[in-house]
Amino acid sequence: MSEKKPTAEELAQRIDQLLIILKDISEDLTEISKHLKVTGPMPPAPAPAMAVPSTARGRSVTDVRSAFPKELENMLFFEDADKYVIIKPRQYLGSENFAKIASLVRSEGGEYISAGKESHFRVPKEVR
Repeated sequence: MSEKKPTAEELAQRIDQLLIILKDISEDLTEISKHLKVTGPMPPAPAPAMAVPSTARGRSVTDVRSAFPKELENMLFFEDADKYVIIKPRQYLGSENFAKIASLVRSEGGEYISAGKESHFRVPKEVR
């Protein structure tokens, strides 16, 4: 079987599509670069406001959500799971926001679960 060669018009359309994608990526990278230059070094993660006794029944989605600054909270979707609060991005986070979120999640005793498209952060409901 012989493979049909694309026409010049089809190739031009594919190139146009790739140029649009590359333009979007370039704009995103420019924005991230500007952010990194403006913000400077990342500040340390905030300390917990108050220690929660281990006898407490646990955290809710609202408790976990309140640990995040508003600008980061708006980028995330919080979901109540069996033993965890699952945190997924609503949008591309960029390396700086990802690092801030990961730091906050770790300070709450949570972790990042790398699972391809199903990657997420999770924070245990049970406070230790």
